[in-house]
Amino acid sequence: APAAAPQAAPQTAPTATAQPAPAAPQQSVDVGAVLSEMASMKDGGGNYQSSIVDLLKLLDLDSSLTARKELAAELNVHAAADGSAEQNIALHKAVMQKLADNGGIVPDSLRN
Repeated sequence: APAAAPQAAPQTAPTATAQPAPAAPQQSVDVGAVLSEMASMKDGGGNYQSSIVDLLKLLDLDSSLTARKELAAELNVHAAADGSAEQNIALHKAVMQKLADNGGIVPDSLRN
């Protein structure tokens, strides 16, 4: 009888720990509303709707060319020369797409 009790406990415990607890349903975030609210607290946020530099500044992130190069590499964005308008626009679109891919509600006005 003493041997049966220890066997019962390990069988129950692994079942509980082997299956991760169900994740809470991922709540969608209205990216447009959040950015708009942040911009209202920061003198309008510049042109964050289309400028990757202004978007990064709005989010208190490094907007230097080096930081944008790293972000472009991470997101695999190679539209043009680093720091060029074309590359910056492509990088902004890629960031918005990544937010949407991760459950963010991104209005079309921020994707184009």
